[in-house]
Order: sequence, then structure tokens, then C-alpha cells
Amino acid sequence: MTGAKSVLYPLLALLCWAAFFYRCRSLRSGRCDPGLLALLAALFLKGLAFALATPAVSLAVDEHLGISDVTALAIHVLGGVAFSAALLVVLLFWAHPPEQAWPRAQWRLGIAALMMLAMLALWIMASAESQERSAHFLLQNVHRPVVAAYSLIYVGALLVALVEIVRLCWRYAVVAEEPWLRRGLRLTAVGAVVYSVNFVSRASAVVSVQFGLHPLEWELVTVLGAGIGIPLVVGGLTMPSWGPRLSTLNTWWNNYRTYRSLSPLWLAMHQELPEIVLHSPASVMANLNYRLYRRTIEIRDGQIALRPYMSPETAMRTAELGEEAGLTGNDLRAVVEAAQLKAALRAKTNGAPVPASGASTGHPVPSELYGGDDLVSEAVWLSQIARAFAYSPVVAASVNGGCSRS
Repeated sequence: MTGAKSVLYPLLALLCWAAFFYRCRSLRSGRCDPGLLALLAALFLKGLAFALATPAVSLAVDEHLGISDVTALAIHVLGGVAFSAALLVVLLFWAHPPEQAWPRAQWRLGIAALMMLAMLALWIMASAESQERSAHFLLQNVHRPVVAAYSLIYVGALLVALVEIVRLCWRYAVVAEEPWLRRGLRLTAVGAVVYSVNFVSRASAVVSVQFGLHPLEWELVTVLGAGIGIPLVVGGLTMPSWGPRLSTLNTWWNNYRTYRSLSPLWLAMHQELPEIVLHSPASVMANLNYRLYRRTIEIRDGQIALRPYMSPETAMRTAELGEEAGLTGNDLRAVVEAAQLKAALRAKTNGAPVPASGASTGHPVPSELYGGDDLVSEAVWLSQIARAFAYSPVVAASVNGGCSRS
């Protein structure tokens, strides 16, 4: 497992520190947020623990300080007990106002401090009994009573903390109003469950060694637990910060796709009705919302301008063909409107206006300007018409069939 840890643990350290520096940007506001400070402490300590857990680094630090297994103590105290206590403080300040969060956080921090002092005392006793360094401090020494006690305190503290983290995350996610906070809490809970496998494995070592088993044989469980659980925890804790950016990006992308999908209809109208266009086509990247708004308005203006060229017969014929093809609802409306627009553009090109008159047929009224309630829904509806205008076989059959019969 040394080779896997030499690769995975530095990557996890970089992940934690990257999240640390990313969240440090929130300190610019100048407001002292205990929850943010606790989150920064948790990320920094866990990154430090993974850096120290890298085999080459732990060996170098132990040799430089001349103290055997001191890195093991630092990893367990800083990256274990202190890290989990900091996470609990984060969740408390996320869920409660400071005056309520502080009392709850203080007793949890107090228990964590007692656990760390007990671990320090047991580690000193274990070091006094043996000066030889261990590549795997817990697993190679768990048969010794003092190390077994140290291990049980460490594992017990972490498991209790992780269970509490899962409980708080799931409880607060139910009442969280912000969607990305809710998702982050649930992701953190899942990560904590996966990461707890590490400490279940460590706890089993205390028992299994009494039966002559070798815990190092399933050390892969610990590596996988950290490799999967910690990225989920870090991602969940930072999600309320970067998640809304994804929503913004997704909205931009959807608007961009809608804008592009309007192109076939808009270009056809632009060629015959250049007066509807306020600006010449230009880059859409910088001012997408405005250009989507303009394109929507220009298509609507084109629909109004083409009304004199529309015929009820086109609407009737397209509706019948659409129903035969199994179209209903808005799908049917879209092909009827697209066919009328395509026929009207063709009629205008040929210089033969068709009066929009006739008896009621029970089918959609020519160019009824059906659409959405806002810009986005309006543009989405027009994009459905544009797709039918460019690609629908029903529209092609109606317009071409109508021309061939005329």
C-alpha cells in the first residue's frame, strides 16, 4: 500500500489545500465568520495530515525531528480528531445563529481537546516503551495494550464525530432553503459515511490481531475510504460556494443553445424582412441575454409582418398531417405555426399575398402568437417552432404539398 499512499495522499493534500485557498477568498469581506474560519481550519488540517501521511514525508519528518512516530501522532490528532471537531463547528454555525451555535460548539471542542490530550499521553507512553520507528504505527503496534487503547480512543472519537456529522448534515439538509447548501450537506454526509469505513477497519484491527490476523492485509480499505470519502466531503463543504456558479453556467449554456436553435427561422425572416432586425449579427458570447431578447422580439415582429401572407388552409392541412403523425399539444401547435411561417415567407417571396380569411375550422388560428410567460419560456417556445421550421417532415410535406396542388 506504500506505493498507492505515495500517490493518493499528496493528491488529497492538494485537494484540501486547493479548497482552503479557494475559500480564503471569502475572508476579503472583513467579516469574522466563525463557520468559515472553522471550515478553513478543517481543510488546512486535513491537507497537512495527508501531506504528513505520505510515506516519504513522514519518514523525513521523523528523522529530522529525531522522534519516532511523531508524524503518526500529528496525523491522528490534527487530521483526525481536530479535523472532525472543526467540521462539527462548521455545521453548527451553518445551521444556527452564533448565539446558539457557540454553546453547542464549545462542548464539542472541549471533548475533542480531552481526546487529544488522552491520545498524547498514551502516545508518550508507547514511545517510552519502544524507540523504534514503525512504518504503520497503529497496525504494527496494536497488539500492545497502550497502543490498542490509543487506537480505540482515536477510532471511537472519529466514528462518533462522523456519525454526528452525518446526522447533522441530513437533518439540516431537510430544512435548508438554498439548493446548493442542501446538496452540499447531503454530499458531505455521503462522504462521511464512506470515510468512516477507514475507522471501522482500524477498530477491527484491535480485535483481529488477537486472533492472529494481520490488519495490513486489508489496508486497501483504508486507502479507498480516504480516496473516495474525502473528495466527497471536501466537495460537499465547498459546494455552497461554487455550486451557484454552475447554475449560472448552466443557464448561460441553455440560453446559448436556445439562441442558436432560433437561427434557421430568424435567418429566413431576416432575408425577407430585414426591417425587423435592430442590430447586425455579431458575437453572442459577451451579451447573450440581450441578443436572445432581441432575436425573440425580431421573430415575433416577423410573425406579425407575415400575417397577411398566411392562410387558414395551410393551418388546416398541417394540423391534419400532424395529427396523422401522432402529434398533439404544443408539438402540433409548433408544426402548424412553422408551416404557416414557411408558406408565408414563400408567398411573400413570390409576391402573391394570401388574405388571412375564412370560416372557423376548429384548428389553430393562423399565427396566434402562442408562447410563454417570460423571455426564457417565450424563446424556448420559438425554438420549438424554429426546429419544426427547419427539420419537421410534417412542415415540409404541408408546404411542398400545398405548393404542388396550387
